[in-house]
Amino acid sequence: MAKNTKPKKKELQAEKRELAMIEGILEGSPDGIGVVVVRLDCGCRKMAAVASDGEPASKVIMYRDLAESICEKCKDDQGDFMRVTESFIHWVDPVPDKAQQKMIYTKVLGDPPQ
Repeated sequence: MAKNTKPKKKELQAEKRELAMIEGILEGSPDGIGVVVVRLDCGCRKMAAVASDGEPASKVIMYRDLAESICEKCKDDQGDFMRVTESFIHWVDPVPDKAQQKMIYTKVLGDPPQ
């Protein structure tokens, strides 16, 4: 039996601490169908709910795990996009169809990963 040696696409998923923030953001965002998660190289995170048309459904929340506030770099540059290490959208059930996901992803984060 031949093994499939082709590398699988890494699918980013929310970590446990992020899930708590996601739930809180969605509670305050009745129009939210997902939450954009942006991880920065300093360990801080930016999150915001997104509506079905790709528009914001909440304010942007910045936080850092186990810290009282975000880091000094983020205070200075608000989490500049040049320091982004990973970004994805955590969808709520029912998950939008692939075409809508792609439209929203492109509108919010740029070209979707292949």
